[in-house]
Amino acid sequence: MTISSSLNAGVAALKANANRLATISDNIANSSTFGYKRVETDFHSMVTTGQGGSYSAGGVRTTSQRLIDQRGPLVPTNNSTDLAVRQRGMLPVRPSSQIGTASNEMLLTTTGSFRTNDAGYLVTESGLVLLGWRAGADGSIPNVPRDTPAALEPIQLSVNQLSGAPTTLINLRMNLPATATDAGTPGDPQPLSVEYFDNLGKSESVDIQLVPTVPASGSSNEWTMTLRDSASGGAVIGEYTLAFTDSRTAGGTLASVATVSGGAYDPASGSLVVNVAGGPIEINIGQIGDADGITQLSDTFAPVSITRDGSAVSTMTDVQVDAKGFVFAIYESGVSRRMFQIPLADVPNPNGLTALDSQTYAPSRESGTFFLWNAGEGPTGDIASFSREESTTDVATELTSMIQTQRAYSSSAKVIQTVDEMLQETTNIKR
Repeated sequence: MTISSSLNAGVAALKANANRLATISDNIANSSTFGYKRVETDFHSMVTTGQGGSYSAGGVRTTSQRLIDQRGPLVPTNNSTDLAVRQRGMLPVRPSSQIGTASNEMLLTTTGSFRTNDAGYLVTESGLVLLGWRAGADGSIPNVPRDTPAALEPIQLSVNQLSGAPTTLINLRMNLPATATDAGTPGDPQPLSVEYFDNLGKSESVDIQLVPTVPASGSSNEWTMTLRDSASGGAVIGEYTLAFTDSRTAGGTLASVATVSGGAYDPASGSLVVNVAGGPIEINIGQIGDADGITQLSDTFAPVSITRDGSAVSTMTDVQVDAKGFVFAIYESGVSRRMFQIPLADVPNPNGLTALDSQTYAPSRESGTFFLWNAGEGPTGDIASFSREESTTDVATELTSMIQTQRAYSSSAKVIQTVDEMLQETTNIKR
């Protein structure tokens, strides 16, 4: 029985070392595979109880585990949609063959080189499409359930797509010459034209004329601001009387705004709303007493800062992903628009995920249920664009393990050979 157990232990050792060699071979074969997670084989002794003082060899068995929670180093690339997760969390993906179906399957990966295919979907060479939540027209992300992939959809971006946004806000920051409101001055108007974009992305303008009030004596410190809309044939859309203070502490700032026509001035926000042909536009001229609003100082007319939102119709030329997982479409006009948000999935036991082809993983009973986090929140890290995650295999370590495994395998084979010789001696007793 003791000799027989030695033989069985030797056979178990051969099988165990063969299993370890298989994982080493897989690790070395994937040492250059982006996102590959190495597999580790552990040995466990098997103990049997002998009788009458004899010892019975129990042998050995192995278990293998893919170390998914280990992260490889990140390497830079020149593609903005090469993505990798820094620290904890995984990107949600789906086989591209399921695009257009009712499937809610979600696989997970820690890195991927995503590029737009002929239909504009962000897909890897291995056929995985990136998933995300679609943003609304204003760039906001809707509130969705975080414990199900039902709201996720394949990210589709139409490169070379035309897009434009109407102007809804104009900020006016300028200085009016204080000397123009003195008695005896000619009262010349100060013209200003501010471009805006209508609902179809066409360029129009709000033409502003500022006329000083010239008193019979002294200084009035007062101006009449008239606004006209080019899209309405130059029709007046607002007229306001601006009065400035000459006090020692707040000299040159707005003292009051009187509405002659158009939307009323709101002193709390420093804005007034006028209606152009395409709809309302908010024009911010600054609050009462605000030195950063419209001022009246010195003898120079100076448009200090004229800004507005909206954009002309332009072509989408690029896609960028930020650290929080927001996907932006970049247009040739320089305007960016938020299109999707990529969440990061996390599970209690990443090493319990079921490993699949192409460095993808599926949630399982051992991994626990997943939750979709905003990148950089909760336990998750952030998303690095222009990056790929390298394999976690260390070739030097694997080669060292291979030498150890080879020696152990040879020794186990020697045990079997020795047992065979001992059995042969036992057979020879009868001769």
